[in-house]
Amino acid sequence: MSAQATSPSSSGSGPLLPIGLLVAIAALIAVLLLPLPADLPPAGHRVLAILAFAVVIWISEAVSYEASAIMITSLLAFLLGTAPTLADPTHTYGSSAAIGMALTGFSNPALALVVGALFIAAAMTHTGLDRRIALVTLSSVGVSTRRILVGAVLVIILLSLVVPSATARSACVVPIMMGVIAAFGVDKRSNIAAGIMIIVAQGTSIWNIGIQTAAAQNLLTVGFMDKMLGARVSWLDWLIAGAPWALIMSLVLIAVVLKMLPPESGQIPGGKAAVAAQLAALGPMSGAQKRLLGVSLGLLLAWATEGKLHHFDTTSTTYAGLVLLLLPRFGVMTWKDVQARIPWGTVIVFGVGISLGSTLLSTQAGQWLGAQVVAHTGLDQLGTLGVFAILAAFLIVIHLGFASATALTSALLPILIAVLQTLPGEFSRLGMTMLLGFVVSYGFILPINAPQNMVCLGTETFNARQFARVGIVVTLLGYGLMLVFAATYWHWLGWL
Repeated sequence: MSAQATSPSSSGSGPLLPIGLLVAIAALIAVLLLPLPADLPPAGHRVLAILAFAVVIWISEAVSYEASAIMITSLLAFLLGTAPTLADPTHTYGSSAAIGMALTGFSNPALALVVGALFIAAAMTHTGLDRRIALVTLSSVGVSTRRILVGAVLVIILLSLVVPSATARSACVVPIMMGVIAAFGVDKRSNIAAGIMIIVAQGTSIWNIGIQTAAAQNLLTVGFMDKMLGARVSWLDWLIAGAPWALIMSLVLIAVVLKMLPPESGQIPGGKAAVAAQLAALGPMSGAQKRLLGVSLGLLLAWATEGKLHHFDTTSTTYAGLVLLLLPRFGVMTWKDVQARIPWGTVIVFGVGISLGSTLLSTQAGQWLGAQVVAHTGLDQLGTLGVFAILAAFLIVIHLGFASATALTSALLPILIAVLQTLPGEFSRLGMTMLLGFVVSYGFILPINAPQNMVCLGTETFNARQFARVGIVVTLLGYGLMLVFAATYWHWLGWL
């Protein structure tokens, strides 16, 4: 066994547990030791302590997200299981009922939709259709640096429609763009290479906002809408609200990159030939790719016409598509093909995140915390636009501490929904939730803030300082544009 494998206790080099985990445990105990407010049930008090533990664990990444999900489930089972019930304080929940509450997220339709989306992403990578779509799109653009940047954005938009995983999309696009960069004959550390990769990373985040099925955090937001508000935003309504903002920000991103990372050359010979060569190497479109493309277009049509031509929800139509993809002879993959490509840890974290949010609601912890936020911040004295501006700015800042938008959504969105429910006035709580869900995808400043950022950083075409310089400008402009949209377009649509 290597020296690195020796235990910390035997080497005496440090504590047995990671610092982040120790801090999380300390936060848990500290909240449990706080005096119990008169209007907060004991069960809610304990769930808030578990929330504090979860936030520290997720921010510090002291353990993997999968391990944190198991820890949170266990804490809910024991701490909530020994707490008095809201209905009868003389009785406790019991560990059986508490573990049931800790697992409620796994029966939520949003979780099923995440699994379905991961299956579709796996089918895309298995058949190579995602790569073909990217190469066909790039082959249609010119060889100037501006056109290459526009082509990268077009690839991101098209793949965002049919590949419901930001990490899978970036993992597909990055090797293609690296091949194009190599064909350009420019240095890997050139502004051209850096600009292309930063656009891939930040463009992916932008279109996570524009398309509901493009990112797991969006589907988690939809799950919280269902659970806490009793309604949800359809795929088409989300697209109508988010896509115009994403289109404008895509152009802004290109302009910012060209300004801050001016390309060394305006014309890049060889790039289009390299794309054509890669496309030719794929050969003719296979039967599996044609069938997958047909199913994908059918799903897009079904998602876009929900509530207009039919009343089947997004999850149901997605699973109908999966049936076709897994059918013998007609299908494009088998279970064996899929299981190794699915990040099952994401599914576990997603389910526990919904469970934690639901438990915050059922134990009155979320409502109590929401009331405290309103009472101590003066949000109830502001108009709807002011409330959105402050909550959105808060999410942007707090996201700097999170490496996962899914974890950020799990930790904070239930509390923000409770805040919205506490606020007086006539405005759409559902619409405001969607708009705050948009802000959750602001992973523009630090590479660690989104998986696709880290995939692109791994190419060594840019450094964290270059990424942050572009990202700060994009964040400020994106936030300002959202305020303009909130005052005009989104208000006209009735979302505020």
